[in-house]
Formats: sequence, structure tokens, C-alpha cells
Amino acid sequence: MAFVQSRSVVFVAASLLLQSTSWTFVALAANTAATVGGTVERDDLRSIAPLNQRFESLDSDEVPDFQKHIVPLIGRLGCNGRACHGSFQGRGGFQLSLFGYDFRADHEALLAEHSGRVDVDDVDESLILAKPTDAEMHEGGKRFDAGSWQHHVLRRWIDAGASFDANKMHTLSRLEVTPSEIHFTNPDESVSLSVIATWQDGTREEVTPLCRFSTNDDSIAFIDEYGTVTSGMKGDTHVVIYYDNAVAAIPVLRPIGTRQHAAATAKQPIDQLVLRKLDQLGIVSSPSCTDAEFIRRVSLDMTGVLPAGDTVREFLADDSPGKRLALVDELLESPAYAAWWATRLSDWTGNSEEQLNNALPVRGAASRLWHHWLRVRLEQNIPYDEIVAGIVEAQSREEDESYVQYCENMTEACKAGNENVYAQREGLPLYWARRNFQKPEDRAIGFAYTFLGLRIECAQCHKHPFDQWSKDDFDHFAQLFSTIRTNPNQVSPQAKAERNELLAEVTGGKKLSGGDLRKAVYQAAVKGKTVPFGELYVADRFVSEKVKKARALAKKQGRKVDDLPNLSGNILGQTAPVMLTTDPRPALMRWLRSDENPYFAKAIVNRVWSNYFGIGIVDPTDDMNMANPPSNEPLLDHLATEFIASGFDLKWLHREIVASDTYQRSAETNQTNVADRTNFSHHLPRRLPAEVVYDAVVLATGSDEKVSELRTELDAMAIAEGLPRARNRSDFALQVFGQSIRESNCDCDRSNAPSLLQSIYLRNDSDMHRRLADKDGWVAQACRSLGVDGPDQRIDPRKMAAARAAEGYRKQILAKVRQFNDTPLARRAKMKPRVEQEYRRVKSKFNQFGFEMPPLARLLDNPNAWKQVEPSDDLAKGIQIKAIDELVQDAYLRTLSRYPDDQEQSIASEYIEQSESKAEGVESLLWALVNTKEFIITH
Repeated sequence: MAFVQSRSVVFVAASLLLQSTSWTFVALAANTAATVGGTVERDDLRSIAPLNQRFESLDSDEVPDFQKHIVPLIGRLGCNGRACHGSFQGRGGFQLSLFGYDFRADHEALLAEHSGRVDVDDVDESLILAKPTDAEMHEGGKRFDAGSWQHHVLRRWIDAGASFDANKMHTLSRLEVTPSEIHFTNPDESVSLSVIATWQDGTREEVTPLCRFSTNDDSIAFIDEYGTVTSGMKGDTHVVIYYDNAVAAIPVLRPIGTRQHAAATAKQPIDQLVLRKLDQLGIVSSPSCTDAEFIRRVSLDMTGVLPAGDTVREFLADDSPGKRLALVDELLESPAYAAWWATRLSDWTGNSEEQLNNALPVRGAASRLWHHWLRVRLEQNIPYDEIVAGIVEAQSREEDESYVQYCENMTEACKAGNENVYAQREGLPLYWARRNFQKPEDRAIGFAYTFLGLRIECAQCHKHPFDQWSKDDFDHFAQLFSTIRTNPNQVSPQAKAERNELLAEVTGGKKLSGGDLRKAVYQAAVKGKTVPFGELYVADRFVSEKVKKARALAKKQGRKVDDLPNLSGNILGQTAPVMLTTDPRPALMRWLRSDENPYFAKAIVNRVWSNYFGIGIVDPTDDMNMANPPSNEPLLDHLATEFIASGFDLKWLHREIVASDTYQRSAETNQTNVADRTNFSHHLPRRLPAEVVYDAVVLATGSDEKVSELRTELDAMAIAEGLPRARNRSDFALQVFGQSIRESNCDCDRSNAPSLLQSIYLRNDSDMHRRLADKDGWVAQACRSLGVDGPDQRIDPRKMAAARAAEGYRKQILAKVRQFNDTPLARRAKMKPRVEQEYRRVKSKFNQFGFEMPPLARLLDNPNAWKQVEPSDDLAKGIQIKAIDELVQDAYLRTLSRYPDDQEQSIASEYIEQSESKAEGVESLLWALVNTKEFIITH
């Protein structure tokens, strides 16, 4: 398109200047050490020596324990890994549970008849001894030598009968790792870990030879199979230790520079905790960002809205010391804050129009009502735990609301513009109504993502590879969601008769089903008739009947009825069962609110932090597993504790974060922090979220009138879900920039990765061309202010007359300013009152013609504040040049939230002046600004 060619060729110089900032993204990490060996003494209790020492020979009379020794050893050797017998199809006709989570099944597999894996009658013929010692006969290669301690352990267990009692399982109380933190100073230093297991019966044993080890960054800290950590590059990371169901992560640091002492100067806890870590690493933090960077950054992060040019002008001109905090408070009270964060919460809770397609009888209403329900609560600053309680414990009907009243109220709420009717309702049962959220397993996974920041789906099939969760843990947790019923065509048993009556009125007594029924209900709702709604209910009667039948069967089979437990589930990490004869969700909510809950507060704190820094304290933000520890655990603990103490006040959390020096740091880096991406030593530039990019383009290219209307109403903006998500389709621009698809509750449903298609959209898409050429856009508005109507530059006669008169007054005051500047310094004080008097006289005349005169102080400092134009017959040209300078400033303020520097100002003004038409020049300027990195990336 010629449209693109003109911009990409003739405006290269300005574009390059605007893209001069270099954004660097490099990973960081760090290390440190100590050594322990032999028998370890703790709490006056002597630990048993490690297994490799005890079974150095076959002389030991000890019988290895299947749970404590055999299964961990098999795991250490890699036999139950994904690539070997732990895979779903097994290997060589032999299958073990992945990572050894199922002791009973593994024992049965090892002793299975005809498998030959364990032969208690002919011990040395057992394949678990023969195969791993012979690389040729074993597909997995040689795993240990005959006569090694591993060989002795397995042989002794088989020789003693290869026993295992599933009814006498051991419970691991804790896993102690020494050292608990490793500090290196040089490359290739090494330190050996010692791991002590303490069991519930009080026994203690060093289990280092039975552990598996991994590192989160092997370029910084490499760990071998024996637990020896070796330092590499400078930085920080963690090494991870696995044994039984325990996972422990040990920080490793190797300072980048000399130790700093900046933490002592910090006033806020956030800054103290961040600087304490940076001090350990010898990292010098970046200086504070400029006011222009701050207003743009905090506006986009907190509200998702590009700040208005006039707002930026006022903020930059304000010299008051507290203006940044005042801006933060103003943004928190703005409607955009609630709208944008309702969209973020909609992502995390799974608000998907596609999955809610049939949740309500009125099409297209569900997602809109969901968002507004959240938005109203955020506007009112309802505590986060209360918002979550309204979701988790949601009931379809309000207290004392009959089924018919419920249907009447919901029919009214679903009408366009009546979102507040729904927002006043206590709960959000739509959370439970999604089509992809009906199975207990899906609910368990989604609930953990949303409210706990956990990815537990791995435990659906096997032990979680990086956490403590077993398949049993998952199954018992999923069971909690099995009695919750949500279906658009189902109601509680007590409301069936009333629903049938309403349905008969809608259908005229006809028996309709499927699409015909949905169409009839929808058409009735459109006409304002009350239609039947499905409702959420807990099938406690179903559970009671199920328990009754199970007990009757037990009695018939001669088993003790008392031994049959009620149907129940378990909360993650809890041993006390939750009975399902009543609604289990209040118990879930009590656990979420509990001070002892290790996930709930941290999950939301971590997500909010990630929004402001581009990376979580735990990253990814919904993967808070034991092998993925926080980059700054004291910081996360502090924020979570104080968030709870604040009464789960979300605005407190936002304000606390953005008021910190840590948030307000510049993106400029120094030699020590250039590679830091995890310790918050400087601002990490990142691409704006899809909705924010979309709205920023609209606000940058729209006329002042149109933009003012959008900022006031918000409902048509993408950050407020103003662009409907039709089934299987969303706005092309939002797709291109990675809007959350909300297929699950995973944060990975949203993408902030840059792509070529995004650049093509901004440079060449018809949407961009239409916005720039829009008669109601800013380019058209700018051209009108120049007295130009499109590319042919037709001059408004009234503008010409005003230009002629104003040009004369402009020359008068410039002559007086030059006279003042040419006067010796000693005589200027006496002359200044006359200059000020002349300035006031001329300004009053000048303003009559609709022009604004620069302040006198600015003119005295720089007479070229008005670009000097020699006398010319083309008086309109003089006024245009003066206005062009201002238009360039306006363009920068509305797009990049800053003034252009002198070079940018000069290049842009000259380009517009030299363009074939002023309209084309202004259009190209705006196009170039929107296509800079600075526009689409936070800085």
C-alpha cells in the first residue's frame, strides 16, 4: 500500500530516533556453599548413617525398607522415570508408577508372577539385579555394578522376602538439607549436600544417596547425582532435592559485584527486602525513573489506559513532592482501575463466553454479567477474600428468594444495560456453570490455578514431579467438587414443579427440546417474559442415598457397617475429611481464609506483583510448586502477611507496590544489573497486554472529543470487555496481541510474546489505515487546527485573516524579547518591567485571534520557542509552523507520554513542513510514533 510505503521510507529518520532506546532481556541467577558428611547430629538425636555406608558390604543384617529405601533407590537409578518403566506403557513389559507414587502397585508389579523382576527363591536370578548390572541385556544401560552398595541393598531386600505392608506406611515429617543456603565466591567451587529424613515415629536417617537432585539453572549451579553442587556463572538460582513425597529447594548465590549496603537506607519494607537480596548479590539498583516514565507506566499497569496528553502536561509541570502518590490514589479511584482488574480477574477465574454459551437462556449475557459483578466489587474495594467467597460459595438464589422470584430477577438482569442488577446479587454461580468445568477433576485443576496458584493436573495421573501431591491427594481433592450441580436445564428437586410451569408458559404447552427449546426460551426473554433459569445446587440427597446403598451392601456382605466411612473428600494438604452430605464449599472457603493457608494470599499477591514487574516473585505465577521457589521468599511472605493484616485490601496492595522505590526504578541498567530479570533491580520493559495495546491505539488516533467520551464511559474499551467475545471468535487485533483465550484458568492462556504479525498489524493493517484517515480522528483534528482540510491544504479564509493580524503582534513581542536579550546584564533589570508590560498588551491582542502566546519566561530563555520566520507573503505559513511545533508535542504526549527532545522536535516539524501535504505529514508522524517500541512497551 502507498500508505505504508510513504511512512516506512520518508519518515525513517524520525522513527530511528524514536526507537533509540535499547531494551535488553537476559536471565540472571547466583550461588554459595558448605559441606557435611558422615553421621549428622541434630536436636541431640543421632541420625542413622547413609544407606551406602551401611550396605558397603553384604555383612549387614539390616533389611532395607521398601518405602524408605527400595522405591527411592529405584527412582534415583531412573527406573521409574518417564523414559523408562514409569512411562504409561511401561518398558519391556514391565511398568512402575511414575516417580514411585504408588507403593502398593509397584510392589505388586515387582513380585508379579512370571515377570521375573523379583525371585525370592533364586535371588540372583531376579531381573532387578541382573538387568541393571549388564549394559548389553538392559535397554536402559548399566545402572550399577554387581557388588556395589545399590546391588547389596536390592539383594538383601529380596533375600529377606521382598516384603511390604501397605497398611503400615511411614509418614515423613520433614526433610533437612545442609547447608540450607550456598554462597560461592569463585567458579568451579563445590560443596556436598547432606539430606536428613525425619519420620513421624522419630527415626532419623541420612538419605543423601537415595535422593534425586536437579538445578533450576545449570549455568549458575550444577548438581550431580551425588548431591555435589558446583558453581558456574555469577548470579542466583536454586538446587532441588527430592525424596519420598518431599521436595526441598536450596538457594545458591555467587555475587556479581562487591557486597552493597543499600538496604540500610531503604524506608519501605518492600525496598528493604529487595535491596537485601541485591546487596548479597553485589547488584547496584537502577536510579528512579523520570516523571514522564512514571505516569505512563503506572497508568498503563494500574488502569490499562494510556494517560491523556493534557494529564501528562499537568503532571510534568507539577513540582509538588507528593505528586506521584497523589496520582496513584487518583488512578485507584478511577473507573478504569476497576474495569481493567475485573478483566484480569476474569482471566484468572475463567470468564469465557464460549464456555458459558448455554449457561443462561439469554445469549451473550453471561460473560458480560460476570465481568460487571467483579467490576462493581473492585470499585467498592470489597476485600479480596469476600470477592472469592462470593464465587466459591455462590448460590443461585438470594436468601428468601423463591424460584419464580429468582427467574424474574435474572430475566431482568440479563437485559442489556441492567448489569448492575446482577452485580447486586451475593454470589457468582456462573463460575461453576462453564461447560469445561463440570467434571470434578476439571474443577479441582481450575480451582487450584485460580485461588492457589498451583498446577496440580500432573497429580491426576501420577505423583507430581515437582511437588508433594500424589494421585490420591488429587482424587480426594477432586471429590470435594463432585456434588455441585450446575446445568441450564436443571434445578434443585424442590423447584422442578415451578420450573415446569414457567416452561409451559414459554412454550405454550408444546414439548420442545434441544435447540428448539433454547430458541423459544430466548425469544421469550427478548420479549420481556420471565423465563426459567437453571440453578446451582448441592446434591446432598444423592450422596446420602449413595451412602445408604453402600451401607446396605456392606451389611448384606457381612461387613461391619461402622467401618464404612461417609462419602468425603480432602482439602489439599489436610488430613481431616470433608463430608459431602452437606455443601463442602464453606469448608473450602474457611481453609482459604485460614492464616495457615500457604497459598491463597500468596497467589494473588504474586499475580498483582507480576502485573507491575512483568515477572512474579514466583514465576510462572500459577506454578507455586516446591521446586519453583520464590526468587525472594521474605518479600513474598511479607506482602502476603501484610495483605492478610490489611483485611485482604486490594487497593492497599496496589498502592504498597507502586509506591515503592523498587517499582519506580528506571529501565536503564548498569554493569551489575544488566542481566537481572528476577531480583527487581531495574524496570523490565515488556509488551503491553492485548487489551491495553488495542485501547492505546484507539486513544492515540482518536479525536479529543471521541477519546474524552471513551475515557468517561469506558464500556466500549477493550480493558472493560467492551469488545464482545463471540463464540469461537474475538477481535482480530486482540487475537494478534495474545488476549487470554480462557480455555482453562491457567495464566498461560494469555500471551505477551512479541510476533511479526503484531508489527505487520500496526504498520499495515486496514484498521490502522482507517483510524489514521478517520474524519473524527486526531489527524483530521490536527489538520483543522492548521487551517488545512485534507491533502489539498485549502486555507480557511477566517484563519488567514487571523493569521495576518496575529503575525504582526508576534513580531512585535519577538522584537522586544530580542532587544532585551541584546541589552547588557546590568541594564536588564531596569528594562524588564517595560518588556513585561508590552508582553501583557500584545498577549491580550494576540489571544483575541484564537492563538496562545508562550509564557514570557520561556521566551526570554529561548526566543526560538516561537520558531523564527522571516517576513513572507505567505503569512499562513508562519502560523502553521508555530502550530506544527505544538502539534508535534501533542503527538508525543498522546502516544509516548513525554515531550519530544530538541532533535525529535526539529526532525518531526521539518518533515511535516516538507511533506507533499501537511495532512500526510501529520498522519505519518502519528503512524511512526505508534510503531515505535516505546509506544508498545512499558518503560
